[in-house]
Amino acid sequence: MTRTTRLVRSPALGIEFEVLEGDAFIGPAIERGAWEEHETALFRAHLAPGTRVLDLGANVGWFGALAVLAGCEVHCFEPVPAIADVCARNLARAMAAGTGRGVLHRVAASDRAGKARIALARANFGDNRVLDASAAAPADMRGAETLEIELARVDDLVQGPVRVIKIDTQGSEWLALQGAEQLLDASPRCALLLEFWPYALRGAKPEELLAFLAERSFTLGKATAAPYPMQPARILKQALARDPVKGGLDLYGTRGVPFHVLGLSSRLRALARSFRED
Repeated sequence: MTRTTRLVRSPALGIEFEVLEGDAFIGPAIERGAWEEHETALFRAHLAPGTRVLDLGANVGWFGALAVLAGCEVHCFEPVPAIADVCARNLARAMAAGTGRGVLHRVAASDRAGKARIALARANFGDNRVLDASAAAPADMRGAETLEIELARVDDLVQGPVRVIKIDTQGSEWLALQGAEQLLDASPRCALLLEFWPYALRGAKPEELLAFLAERSFTLGKATAAPYPMQPARILKQALARDPVKGGLDLYGTRGVPFHVLGLSSRLRALARSFRED
């Protein structure tokens, strides 16, 4: 992957922000004003100055920069060297403008320390996927370039408590959680944003991941403009009803902090959706 960048200005950040040229998804969305608008709104609603934030699968640092500008200490994990370089520069821009602190870990969050290979997506530069040992790239990424990266456990690099945890690791979410159990135990009051993609999930069955979070007292729902609490079985049913390759759900969860944070209108719409959806 070539690392060609250009500067853009995002109203949500208020700073110049660097994106990857040729990216078909993240870069154009940031240029329009926000990447993952609903997740961004939920993420920002839980940020508080002086608290710690964890961003696993940071990519170019959109969420990390938001946390820095809100006065938080954010730990970003991004293993692809060219993308991590962009993330580092964006965190530096945010630190020059805001009161928070950004720390970049150039590794993939996993259940162990070591090395692995990652398949690089051709158009969606946020869809790079760590591969199991000796495994080929997934069928939908056949022929993708791969490179060697470092793996690390979150618990070896970051100590809790944290206020917000964002995990978007393209199928490695279970393994990332297994390497962050001490941090989870030390964070009784936190919000969670997590990609739930059964097709790409490594290391566990989808229902195991949902049970893991439910057993740790997370109230879960979908990361939408009007999220509502959902039972794991309902989440799994909706996820499995989607196109397996293109599908998956962005989940939102809270533990020890309010679930509804987007205002009364959002809460009323959430109530209506909870009765309308399967």
